[in-house]
Amino acid sequence: MIVFPPHDGVRFVKNLIFTASDGVQLALDMHVPDDGDWQTTPRPLLLEYIPYRKDDSAPYSGQHHYFAQNGIIGARLDCRGTGSSRGASGDEYSEREQQDGAEAVEWLARQAFSNGKIGMTGGSYGGFTSVQVAALAPEGLATIIPVYFTDDRYTDDCHYRGGAWRCYYDIGAYGASMIGMNAMPPYPEYSGDDWAEIWEQHLEENTPYIAEWLTHPTDGPYWRPGSIRGRYEQIKCPVFMIGGWRDGYPNPPLRTFAALEVPKRLLMGPWNHARPNVAIPGPRIDWLREVVRWCDHWLKDEDNGVMDEPAVQIYMQTYDEPLPTRTETSGYWRAEADLEPEDSEKRVYELRAEGLLALEATPRGEEGYDEYEYRPTVGICGGLWSGGVPFGLPTDQRPDEVHSLTYSTEPLAQDLEICGWPQVELYASSTAPVMVFVVRLCDVAPDGTSALVCSGVLNGTRRASLDDPQALESGTVYALNIDLDATAWRFRKGHRIRLAVASADFPNLWPTPYRGSNQIYRRPTEWSRLSLPVWPLREATDEIAFVPGAAVAPYALGPREPVWQLIDDVMGRRKGLKTQTRDTVQTGAAEVESERLLEIWASEADPADVSAVGKHLRRITRGDGQIRVDAVCSLRSTETAFHLTIQLAVEVNELPHFQRRWTRTFRRELL
Repeated sequence: MIVFPPHDGVRFVKNLIFTASDGVQLALDMHVPDDGDWQTTPRPLLLEYIPYRKDDSAPYSGQHHYFAQNGIIGARLDCRGTGSSRGASGDEYSEREQQDGAEAVEWLARQAFSNGKIGMTGGSYGGFTSVQVAALAPEGLATIIPVYFTDDRYTDDCHYRGGAWRCYYDIGAYGASMIGMNAMPPYPEYSGDDWAEIWEQHLEENTPYIAEWLTHPTDGPYWRPGSIRGRYEQIKCPVFMIGGWRDGYPNPPLRTFAALEVPKRLLMGPWNHARPNVAIPGPRIDWLREVVRWCDHWLKDEDNGVMDEPAVQIYMQTYDEPLPTRTETSGYWRAEADLEPEDSEKRVYELRAEGLLALEATPRGEEGYDEYEYRPTVGICGGLWSGGVPFGLPTDQRPDEVHSLTYSTEPLAQDLEICGWPQVELYASSTAPVMVFVVRLCDVAPDGTSALVCSGVLNGTRRASLDDPQALESGTVYALNIDLDATAWRFRKGHRIRLAVASADFPNLWPTPYRGSNQIYRRPTEWSRLSLPVWPLREATDEIAFVPGAAVAPYALGPREPVWQLIDDVMGRRKGLKTQTRDTVQTGAAEVESERLLEIWASEADPADVSAVGKHLRRITRGDGQIRVDAVCSLRSTETAFHLTIQLAVEVNELPHFQRRWTRTFRRELL
C-alpha cells in the first residue's frame, strides 16, 4: 500500500490489498476525504469494480476524486486476473468474480475507515457488477447506482441480439480489446515485489472471453449467473439506475425498475455509451451531482428530499435531422411517478396493402402478403451499436428502406408520445431455414427524411425459444413476436410513423448464411401489426432542472484519418465497414496509447461469406523503456461454421517477450 500526499482536500491510497476467501489477492485504490486520520475516521464508500486497469488512471482525477471531495470514499477494485490483482481471467462476470465483489463489500464495511455503508457504482462493466453483487446481498451494501448495465447477458449485451450473433462490436471493440488489455503489465512502483509474478500469471493463464461467447450461441445456464432477470427480488438495497436511449442497453433499466420492490429511481437521457456529462447526443448533465445527492441520503442518512422527487425522470426525444455528427437531441425532460402514467395505452396499428400503417379499428381493405428478398447488407444506415465506440448515430434510413418493406401512417393530425417498448407481431414465412427478421420504427419528416427511433430483432429459428432453436420450414407461416428497444419519443404533428421490415442489420448483426425470400402476411387470422406504448401528451416544464454538462464535439482524428467508413465494393458485390479510434492517457507512472482498427466485409452474392479483423494495439511508454501489446482477432464464416483466429504479441523495448495464439472453429447453430 502507498499513501500519497493530500491534494485538493483528498488523500490517495494506492494498492490496498484485499484477500478473497480462496487466497487470491485483489488490488484496490481509494480517494479519501482528507479531514482527519483516513485510517480511523469512518466514512461512507462508493466502490467501482471493473477489469479496466485502475493503475492507468491518474491519481486525484475522475469520479472517485469527486466523491471524496463530497465526503464519500471513492474506491476502485481490479477484478481478479486484471490490472494489479492476482489470479487469472478467462471470462467476464464469472461466479467467482461475483463472489469476490460481495466479499470485498463485506470486508470494506468492516474496516475502521468505513461507516459500514458501502455503495457500488459504475458504467457498463461496473454497472453489471453492481447489480450482480447486489443480488448476492452482501452485508454492508447500502445502495447501488448502475449505469448502462444489463439484467440479461444473453438478450441485452454485446454478444447476441434476438438470437442473432452481433457482428462488429466484439471484434472491433470490447471482446478483442480485452485480450490485449488483460496482457498488459502492472506497474512495479505500485505492485513492488509481486510485479513479475502477477504479470506472468496473467500472460500464461488468461484466455480470450470471445471463445466462451461463441461456444454458447443459445440462451441457457451459461448466461444465467450474470443475469438478474427473473430474480430481481434478490436485490434488497435501494437502486438508482441511469441509462441512455442511444446506448446499447436501453431495455434493462426500464425492466429492472418495473420489477424491483425496493426504493428506486430511474434516469434515462438521450445519451450513447458515455458518461452523461460528455455523452453524445445531449443535452448533457452533471450526473455525478445526482449520484452524490442519492448517496448523501442512503449512505449518510441525510434528509435532502431526493426521495420526494419523481422516481422516473426521462428525456422525451423528438425529430432531428438524422446526421451522424449531431451532438444534441431535441426534446424535453419529463417526470413521472412510474412507467405507466394515468391514461397511458397500447395503440395498435396494422400493416396494410400498399405500404399503409393504419389503426386496427379502421377498415382493413385488401388481404394478402408482401414479399422481399433477403439482402445481407441492409442496415448500414442504422448506426453502430453503442457499447463504447464514440460515434455511430443512425443516418437517413431511406437507403436501407429501398431494400425493406415499409408501412407508413398518414401524416399525424396531432403530436403523439410513446415511452416503453414498441412491439411487433409479424406473421412471416421464408424460403430459407435460417432467417432473421429486423423491424425498425422510424419518424418520417414532411420532406421524406426517415429518422430511426428504435429497432427490434428476432432470429426466426428462435421463435419459440431462445435456448432450443428450430429451423424454418419453407412456406410455413410463423407468428413472430418482436419487442423493439425501449424508447421515449414524440412524433410531431405532420410527421408519419413508419415500420420497416428487413432481414439484416449489417454491420451490427452477422448476416445469416442462406439466400431467401420472405413474406409478411395480412389476412384475418394472420395479420401483422405494431403496438405502441402511448403516453398522455405533456408540455415541457421546469419540473426537472439538471446542472448542464460539458460542451462536446464529434469524435475525430487527423484530417486524413476517417474514423467511420462504409465502403461499397461495386465490382466485388460486397460492402465493408472500417473504423479507427485512438486514445492516450497519462497515468503518472506512464503514458498509455491505444489504437483500434476494424475492417469487416459482407458479400451480397453469398451471405455466408463474411469476415472481420480487429487490431488492438497498445503501447506503454515509461522512463525505463516501452512495452507494446498487440492483439489481432479474425473471425470469418462459412455456411456451417465460424472460424476464429487470435494472435497476441508482447514486446519489451522492441524485443519479443511473449506470444500466443488461439485458433477455434464453432458450428453455426442456426445463426
